[in-house]
Amino acid sequence: MRLEGKKALITGAAQGIGKSIALAMAKEGADIGVTDVNIESAEKTAQEIMALGVKSIALKLDVSKQPEVTGCFEAFVKAFGALDILVNNAGITKDNVLLRMKEEDWDAVMNINLKGSFLCCKEAVKIMAKQRSGKIISISSVVAFMGNPGQANYSSSKAGLIGLTKTIAKEYASRGVRANAVAPGFIQTAMTDVLTDAVKDEMKRAIPLGQFGTPEDVANAVIFLASRESDYITGQVLHINGGMYM
Repeated sequence: MRLEGKKALITGAAQGIGKSIALAMAKEGADIGVTDVNIESAEKTAQEIMALGVKSIALKLDVSKQPEVTGCFEAFVKAFGALDILVNNAGITKDNVLLRMKEEDWDAVMNINLKGSFLCCKEAVKIMAKQRSGKIISISSVVAFMGNPGQANYSSSKAGLIGLTKTIAKEYASRGVRANAVAPGFIQTAMTDVLTDAVKDEMKRAIPLGQFGTPEDVANAVIFLASRESDYITGQVLHINGGMYM
C-alpha cells in the first residue's frame, strides 16, 4: 500500500492507460479523482475503484478549458481535503503529414495535450506549494524524442510536456513539489488491437524486447514516481519502451 491515504487526480482516466493508472493507484491505497470529458465512463471507472475499498469521485473535465480546470480542482479538494498527486494523462491525436495537417488539428492537439497539462499543473502547484508536498507526473511519449511521420502536432505536444515538467521541477523543488514524466513506447491498447498481424510484427521489430508494452507497465512506472520511493527524483523522464529508444 505505497500510496495509502494519498489523494490523486488523474486526467483522461475513464479508459485506456489513464484507467489502468487509476486502478493501480487505488490498489496501492490512494483515493482517486477520475476526470474525463466522458462523464458516464468516468462514473463507471469511479465505481470500479470504490469496489477496491478506497474513495473515488468522477468529474467531467475538458482540460483545455480554464474555467473547467479550476472548478474541477476546487471540487476535488472540497471532496478530499488535499491533492497529493496529479497525473496529466489526457491526450488526443489528429494525425496527418505536415503539408496536409490542418491548423485546427494542430491547435486541437496542442490545446488538450500541452495547454491542458499547463492549466492542470498551475492549479496543482497552487495547492501543493501550500502543502509543501506533491507529485506531478505527466504522460509524454517516445515520439517526443524520436519524432514520428504524420504526428508533427502530437510529437511536438509531447516534447513540450518534457520542457514543462523540467521547468516546474526547478521552480517548485524548494516547496516540496516533484515533477517527472513517463514516455511510453508502443503500448497494447484498443488502437493497436485493430492492426493487422503484419503491421504488428513490423512494429515489434523496432523494439529490442520484441513485444508491445501494456497499460500496466505504464501504471507501474507512475506508481513508482508517485510513491515515497522516488522522493529524490525530480525533473526526470522514465522511458517505458522495451528498448525502442535508448
